[in-house]
Amino acid sequence: MITYQRPHVDALIRLLLDDRRPPRIVAITGPRQSGKTTIVRQALWHVRASGLQSERIAVDDPDAMGGLSGRSSEAAVAPDPRLRTVDWLIRVWKWGREQAWEHPRGFVLALDEIQDIPGWSRAVKGLWDSDRDTGCPLRVIILGSAPWALLTGRGESLAGRFTPFDVRHWSLSEMVDAFDLTLDEYIYFGGYPGAAPLIRDLRAWREYVAYSIIAPVFGRDILALTRVDKPSLMRQLVDLVPEYSGQIVRYDHLVGRLRGTGHTTTVAHYLELLSDAGIVAQLPKYSGSAVRRTESHPKLNVLNTGLMTALSGYSLEQARADRTFWGRLVESAVGAQLHNTLEVSMRLAYWRDDPHEVDFVLAQGPRVLGIEVKSSQRVRALPGLAAFEKRFPRARTLLVGGRGGVPLNEFLAQPASFWLEEAWQD
Repeated sequence: MITYQRPHVDALIRLLLDDRRPPRIVAITGPRQSGKTTIVRQALWHVRASGLQSERIAVDDPDAMGGLSGRSSEAAVAPDPRLRTVDWLIRVWKWGREQAWEHPRGFVLALDEIQDIPGWSRAVKGLWDSDRDTGCPLRVIILGSAPWALLTGRGESLAGRFTPFDVRHWSLSEMVDAFDLTLDEYIYFGGYPGAAPLIRDLRAWREYVAYSIIAPVFGRDILALTRVDKPSLMRQLVDLVPEYSGQIVRYDHLVGRLRGTGHTTTVAHYLELLSDAGIVAQLPKYSGSAVRRTESHPKLNVLNTGLMTALSGYSLEQARADRTFWGRLVESAVGAQLHNTLEVSMRLAYWRDDPHEVDFVLAQGPRVLGIEVKSSQRVRALPGLAAFEKRFPRARTLLVGGRGGVPLNEFLAQPASFWLEEAWQD
């Protein structure tokens, strides 16, 4: 893990060193345990080697300012992370400006866990606008342990100042290259690099996922960043959602599984928050009409299959022996790969017209691809794909797994765009 470098590192280096681009704050966001801090550390090491000086400051680290005390006593104020307010942020930013003016090539200031400073976004906008007026050569990176919608709030507009840099869950190829996981291990343990060294100790791995990933998502990323009127219901939902991955759900059914009073509108809102946090995707029903896609029950798909297995109680061997559970894991892994590699112009949905169903529908403009997933090699008819082709004659179809389908390991090795291009090469 020390030497492994995700492709994001080179992309970040290009952003920092390309003087032709209009200056923007690079906003690195994404779900917990996706490696955002490691990406920044590796990128800053490379840019320092090229002569561009930099500093990464973790807002939640009591020792983060220790290395700055000798250079700027003012910036070193408030070593207690609980006292790091907007005033502290302004002092650190001013220190970064001093460094930028002193160095011939400017300076890179990376602020990690920025969400721990209340009201940070408004302060950062003002500071950045001031730097543009003066031409200060300060380059800024902000990192948050939550996707953009949670970090800033859905109504916040930061257009023109920020370059979004989205870091998503690790793919099969990355986990194989970094940790030598097998296909089945990836399907079971998912794409959590921090937990990967623990996979030989199942109890320790489960505890890591529960206490270092799931609990902080609830306590720090959701409760701390947005309003939750019924925290106990939200906490129950966090544990319940992985159980429904790969299934079409009714909100009223979920309400019935929760202890305490709740309403379908509350559950729907909380599911949106879990989607924002990178836990689960809510796939709409595809109908060929963008207007009608939301008028249906969503299909849930976890974005990292480790969330399903850590709470299931199954070992890898037990999960493989339960064909129904393993089938849901495989389907969820395919859905996660599609969702985690979606481009902005793409949409992911499912299709159902009783009694027929297609697991995933990938659409980009006029191109529509129906995808069916099979975890068994047994020969089976594919009535869902046949019905889908009849209903949407211009669409293409793809079988993943099963006899005659694209092997699962090959599918998981490519982004969603690859399969759209493949389907339309004819």
